Amino acid sequence: MRLVRKLNVAQTILLKRHGNLFKKIISLENIELAYQKARRGKGRQRSVKRFEEDIPGNLQRIHEMLKNKTYHTATYKEKQIFEPKKRIIYILPFYPDRIIQHAIMNVLEPLWDGLFISDSYSCRKGKGIHKGSLKTMEFVRKNRYCLQCDISKFYPSVNHDVVFAIVQRKIKCPDTLWLLKEIIYSAGGGSNVPIGNYTSQWLGNLYMNELDMLIKQKFRIKHYLRYCDDFLLFHNDKNVLREMAVAIVDYVQNTLKMRLSECELFPTARGVDFLGYRHFPNGYVLLRKSTVKRVKKRLRGLPYNLKHRVITPEQYRSSISSTKGWLKWANTHNLQIKLKLAELEEVIQ
Repeated sequence: MRLVRKLNVAQTILLKRHGNLFKKIISLENIELAYQKARRGKGRQRSVKRFEEDIPGNLQRIHEMLKNKTYHTATYKEKQIFEPKKRIIYILPFYPDRIIQHAIMNVLEPLWDGLFISDSYSCRKGKGIHKGSLKTMEFVRKNRYCLQCDISKFYPSVNHDVVFAIVQRKIKCPDTLWLLKEIIYSAGGGSNVPIGNYTSQWLGNLYMNELDMLIKQKFRIKHYLRYCDDFLLFHNDKNVLREMAVAIVDYVQNTLKMRLSECELFPTARGVDFLGYRHFPNGYVLLRKSTVKRVKKRLRGLPYNLKHRVITPEQYRSSISSTKGWLKWANTHNLQIKLKLAELEEVIQ
């Protein structure tokens, strides 16, 4: 009886639709805060400097274009990147597009974040890769089997009609729905929430939250976690995970309109490769081999790049620091010796 009551409470939370949001989004105070967030780390860009030639006027113009519904998403510029794999990044102008997306999420982020399960770790405050890795280890040590799944080409595959229908179940404010629809359908083609849009990581989480609810609430899988489109289910009964694999494939294909690139069931004893680390039931954590290769390649070129002023001393220190940050979450004593981190640090001291 208590389980039924808990489920009903959860369903009530999920069915709650939020209204009266648009005034908060378009307020000058919120737009100014959005500008401050959008400019972080980008103060030297020409577009930011141009905007800052008339900050009050430009903030007012954003307010007016939203209030009067004259805003339309600008044309995307595309850029290919190849690290860690080939992807297309979509770039919008700083003014007004990137500022407007921050203005939207200033208001919606706390509402949407409250919908997500605790073990969803991507793009959320207080979560992230390393906390996800710690939870993975907890589940690995408690279970004999793991079902590991991954969505193929996730962001480009997000269906516009499906994601907007999900948004409509969460928000009833017509003006806010107008603005979100403008952004969701801006890429054209029926699918794709562009990598590079600030709203995309949140729309992606909202999209996958539907699967989270299916697994956690309908099928009652206790040990489950997700990072973006990669997710793990754990159980001591292999047959339970076999049944879950069938249900997940069906749901992803027929409801989310996507397909899986991976759906593998295996014993946790072989190690669970997730979030850049391999997790073993004995508590041992190793850095993923591909990650080690990238780290070695990056460190190998540091002294040369510093000597020839390709990078600054601050960038050199930052690279060493970020590497140590990755390594400290795994059993990497021998690896650190092989990488000669101590010697590399002495170069800049």
